[in-house]
Amino acid sequence: MASNEIDAHGDERTQLTQFLDYYRGVLLAKTAGLGCSDMARTIPPSTMTLAGLLKHMTVVEESWFNEDYLGLPLGEPWASVDWDSDRDWEWRTALDDDPDDLRHRYQAACERSRWVVAATDSLDQVSVASGPDGTGWNLRWILIHLIEETARHCGHADLLRETIDGRTGDS
Repeated sequence: MASNEIDAHGDERTQLTQFLDYYRGVLLAKTAGLGCSDMARTIPPSTMTLAGLLKHMTVVEESWFNEDYLGLPLGEPWASVDWDSDRDWEWRTALDDDPDDLRHRYQAACERSRWVVAATDSLDQVSVASGPDGTGWNLRWILIHLIEETARHCGHADLLRETIDGRTGDS
């Protein structure tokens, strides 16, 4: 989906999901056609990689929509991670993963998230999990947060991809 395909007159759910899908597509486009060495490239002093971005955004999708919103336990590989002792696990271990597997996992997580949104009657419905203030997040807030986080990481991905082959922009 191109940014000009977002329905400028659509309802709130349509616009939020279209913007999120747009940025999901940008992130995937930034990794398209790249192998292990390119997916592991960094821009010092940062250790961020395209592989790490994909794996991070996969767990972000899974944790917000499945764990926090629905109250389901995280599946593997996330369930076995000791997040308290290795807060950067997904970033660090992504370099060991096949780039196609990373892309497929991210796409599958996004598809599950789309299903959650489609199956929810109202954007006002509140998550099962609660935040530090003891209240949950409504689906609207989660969608806006995912747009923000995905878009921010698309900027990182753009810089990383530019160092690889000079490609910039949304594709």
